[in-house]
Amino acid sequence: MNLNLRILIPFAIIFLIGLSVFLSKREWNKEMATYETADSLIIEECNEEFGIDLHDFHVEKGRIRPNQFLADILLPYGISYSLITSLAEKSKRSFDIRKLNAGKNYTLICSSDSNSLTAKFFIYEISAIDFVVYDLRDTLDIYFGSRPTELEERVASGEINSSLYQTLIDQSLSPALAMELSDIYAWSIDFYRIQKKDNFKLIYTVKKVNDEVVGIDEIQASLFNHDGNPFYAFKFAQNQKEDYFDETGNSLRKAFLQAPLKFSRLTSGYTQRRFHPVQKRWKAHLGTDYAAPTGTPIMTVGDGVITEARYSQFNGNYVKVKHNGTYTTQYLHMSKIASGMKPGTRVKQGETIGYVGSTGLATGPHVCFRFWKYGKQVDHRREKIPPSEPIQDAYRSQFDQYLEKWKARLDNIGLASQESNNLALSNSTK
Repeated sequence: MNLNLRILIPFAIIFLIGLSVFLSKREWNKEMATYETADSLIIEECNEEFGIDLHDFHVEKGRIRPNQFLADILLPYGISYSLITSLAEKSKRSFDIRKLNAGKNYTLICSSDSNSLTAKFFIYEISAIDFVVYDLRDTLDIYFGSRPTELEERVASGEINSSLYQTLIDQSLSPALAMELSDIYAWSIDFYRIQKKDNFKLIYTVKKVNDEVVGIDEIQASLFNHDGNPFYAFKFAQNQKEDYFDETGNSLRKAFLQAPLKFSRLTSGYTQRRFHPVQKRWKAHLGTDYAAPTGTPIMTVGDGVITEARYSQFNGNYVKVKHNGTYTTQYLHMSKIASGMKPGTRVKQGETIGYVGSTGLATGPHVCFRFWKYGKQVDHRREKIPPSEPIQDAYRSQFDQYLEKWKARLDNIGLASQESNNLALSNSTK
């Protein structure tokens, strides 16, 4: 090997190592600077905030770090352990300050009459709107407050190509609208089964604090076209209670029937411990038994889609109905399943889905009615199912006028795929 080359190689290696260390250190310093900036307290000057006159006070703002405790924040600002303990004990019933959530904002308001700062107020921001104030002066005081908000009306629309969530993101809309829509249409649309080319139109309001959007207030009116069918929803109040109604005045919130049989008697309720009449042993009975003569029609307690309709060894002939993303019901021991009842069939509340029998593990003719909520079997008689009440005659004229206004506005909204600007902001605020 050339002598010069043999001499140069070690120098080149040393140079490359040095360059690598220099660049790594520079990146590390940059990263640490970012970290320290994100975690450091921000000193602010303002005259009033959280309902407190800030003249002659020193204000610092920060963000709760992972595994950070109240003592970590207050001890450097002249607050003793004993006072912090008293504060935590006093706040247990109102807001447990021992459980600080990482990422939440806080504010320290301190006296600045000496070389050291002493905290006089600690404010923990529960949300962008709500906060809790801890007055650390002579007598500890704890109270809640809210920032003033403005409501701004907005209009949006979109056509679904993959999912509702993704469509909202693509349209620069809040994903929270997906949750709002799923609540409104919980009894009408299974959002796990929405299809490509389904579309929606919305008139809604957002909450703003200091001209910044901090959340969704409410959806005033909406139209969701699903599987070729239009589903309208209009928010309207009767008897001082707001609910969503369709264009005919029927509530979108449909109640369940109390029982799947018109005439029956309850023979066994939901319990974690029952002596099984066939198996002769104690076990849980996660359903409600209604006895009736063989052949008595069994009704679905609510609108939905059949997911199972078949025979099994223990259930006998049974039908299972999914009502929405929350509730599912099942009907066991049928003598036979009604004609046309198969997976995928849509059923209406009160529709006959089968007939009472004693197939499967049963001693006599009855229907075992089972009720699921979020995938867990529960006692339907203890569930607080909201009632379904249509527009009353006393409110019909008022609703019709309301409907005429809001339906026309919805129908005049073009779809995002048909407009270059799908998100229209109304100049009006409520």
